[in-house]
Amino acid sequence: MKKGKDLKPHIGIFGRRNNGKSSLINTLVNQDVSIVSDSPGTTTDPVKKSFEIFGIGPSIIIDTAGIDDEGALGEKRVKKTLEVIQSIDCAIIVITNNLFGEVEKHLISLLRKHEVPFLIIHNKQDIEPLNEKLSNLIFKTYGIKPISFSTVNPINTDEVITGIKKTIPATAYQEVSLLKGLVKEKDYVLLVTPIDSEAPEARMILPQVMAIRDVLDNNCICIVLKETELEHFFLTSQIRPALVVTDSQAFSKVSKLVPSDIPLTGFSILFARLKGDFNRMIEGAYNIAKLKDGDKVLILESCSHVVSCEDIGRVKIPKLIVNFTGKNLKFLVVSGTDNINEPIENFALVIQCGGCVATRKQVLNRLKPGIDNNIPLTNYGMALAFLNGILTRALEPFQKIDTL
Repeated sequence: MKKGKDLKPHIGIFGRRNNGKSSLINTLVNQDVSIVSDSPGTTTDPVKKSFEIFGIGPSIIIDTAGIDDEGALGEKRVKKTLEVIQSIDCAIIVITNNLFGEVEKHLISLLRKHEVPFLIIHNKQDIEPLNEKLSNLIFKTYGIKPISFSTVNPINTDEVITGIKKTIPATAYQEVSLLKGLVKEKDYVLLVTPIDSEAPEARMILPQVMAIRDVLDNNCICIVLKETELEHFFLTSQIRPALVVTDSQAFSKVSKLVPSDIPLTGFSILFARLKGDFNRMIEGAYNIAKLKDGDKVLILESCSHVVSCEDIGRVKIPKLIVNFTGKNLKFLVVSGTDNINEPIENFALVIQCGGCVATRKQVLNRLKPGIDNNIPLTNYGMALAFLNGILTRALEPFQKIDTL
């Protein structure tokens, strides 16, 4: 499943065919957003819908195909359903008729593997009530008390919403500042935003837009300019920014123009702190120097886009790494949630993009196979800072604050 460019909390609905998953979604959002039918297998591909949860805010709910689907086509549907686990912050498992068996247990094992919290709803309570023995068994095994529910007579919808609110991690919906701890109110923050062939026509890229908004949210004063105007700014202005944030591709030039006593970092490094494993990514950047002839480097992009001759992940970073190491290396680029078609152990290094279009959970789940196998990993900004010899400087602003 291709995830959308949406940073809202993601909630996946799972269960066997004809357990009423789509009806549950329609009931929760109070709209007919998912097709319902008495015929098993009506839902084929995962379907997203935005809705508001009081106390959490805008969220994405994902309807999935039955986890017990059969046949060659059914297996493909189940595979797509289970892939959703990598992109969600919380799961709802829908059971009926007091049926809780191996398919549910397997689903829970996958949720736990990816550290996705879940709740269990026994649907169609109007047809067959939840057996107390099964309820107690589930509670004893998983520490979760199933919620009895009926989409035909939804008298306890509030209980389900409360269950979601208690289950979904607060980190999935609480707003976290890119600049937390780096600036204070009324500070000047200077953002360096090169305009090259990869820049979209007549607009800013998402990391730049998010940084501008974050500066404003921190009640700071935002200055935005191209790297070509940076020297003129420091020659003619008396302003001393509390922080300079640059596009990582301009590190080399910008670091020479920004006075050494002014803190400097990159957009992508800010996102490494917000979305990834910050300290592990620092360590991984230094592993670039340890690459050997024949090593494979995996580059992960969170979005799909038109590739240009100046593409940072597919062109610039591989070229810089080869020039820096002098080694004969192989690179594999994987976009979005596309499968990595070889064992993760084959790679000597994983480099993740900033992840601006993904949630923190999605980025961490994407990196989890590498983490589990102790593969060094870093991100675009840290890699570029290291390759330009300024990683130490780019990390200095973070030394006196806790990472997120």
